[in-house]
Amino acid sequence: MTAIQLVPDEEEQLLRETVRRIAEPFGVDYIRTCSREGRNATEAWAALADPGFLGVNIPESHGGGGMGMTGLAAVVEEMAAAGCNLPMLAVSPAIGGTILARHGTDAQRDRWLPGLADGSTVLAFAVTEADAGSNTHRIASHAAPAGDGWVVNGTKTFISGVEECDAILFVARGRLPDGTLGLPLLFLIDPDAEGLTRTEVNTDVGWPDKQWSLYLDDVHVGADRLVGGPEGGLGALFDGLNPERIVAAAGSLGLARLALDKAVAYARVREVWGEPIGAHQAVAHPLAEVAVRIEAASLLLAKACALTDAGARAAGEACNMAKLACCDVAVEAVDRAIQTHGGNGVTEEYGLMDMWKAARVATVIPVSREMIINFVAQHTLGLPKSY
Repeated sequence: MTAIQLVPDEEEQLLRETVRRIAEPFGVDYIRTCSREGRNATEAWAALADPGFLGVNIPESHGGGGMGMTGLAAVVEEMAAAGCNLPMLAVSPAIGGTILARHGTDAQRDRWLPGLADGSTVLAFAVTEADAGSNTHRIASHAAPAGDGWVVNGTKTFISGVEECDAILFVARGRLPDGTLGLPLLFLIDPDAEGLTRTEVNTDVGWPDKQWSLYLDDVHVGADRLVGGPEGGLGALFDGLNPERIVAAAGSLGLARLALDKAVAYARVREVWGEPIGAHQAVAHPLAEVAVRIEAASLLLAKACALTDAGARAAGEACNMAKLACCDVAVEAVDRAIQTHGGNGVTEEYGLMDMWKAARVATVIPVSREMIINFVAQHTLGLPKSY
């Protein structure tokens, strides 16, 4: 049975303290400015890269910190608790780093992991399609052998960070000899590959990283860019999705902490009728309830990290539960922070509306709360599949 570390060890405590100091200049105002100016959060990314924290989950043998998803979740949570949630941490080191470390060839690991570890390399991840969502058994993008490589066709949407990536980890189904589509394959495709075009998807979530739709028309990919082999794409893919859920959960947990801190600080100093509003149970009790739920969500996240790092079969269940719990408590925490601030809760000065957008969108991506509930009903409770 995998042991779950409820109290951070000295290494994790030091990591969290250091990240808190790094995060101080990169709060809600910084992220808002980056978003409005249409630029990536390169300063925050570089600040994490310098001490090696972007690759804290990557094996030490390839320049990383060797702390697994427990370490990366700590980095993400502390950054988000300062107001600096970086969604590409869920993509480049979490998905890309995990998949390549576990399923890449020796040459692929040597080529890509050191750059992911020091932050000089960024990977995007393309799985979502308009008619299939992230259901890899229904995606229409396909690949077929061609000469000494593959030819890939298909479309993707809501793909993060293509404008800043060095390669796209692209999911397509193998075309079988009879013309039908088989299991997923994973390819590392250059963002400027011939036959690949992209259009920006306009969103209003306040993220620095842009969203894209991708269109691949007979894109040729070398055999050395196939990850997991011609039959191992599905296992590699799922090994990347659990870390993605962990990072989404950690970012939401940090955001919930930030919202609660803001609400408590305001409730202590805002006076009505001669006393702080925090003296009123109508204000204090909802915040106390959020504090309990944050603690519960953090325990689920710790379990998810421990099981994922151990390679346990139960990791998927824990990662989905942690994602649901952390994202739900983030929405609740921000909502109650807005309520505590009253009219000030919707002013730009306090930044709570930006936080609400970030909290709310996390309940939809990378997997919706409804799909997580379907998963728990089927795999945890043993109920019939409902979709």
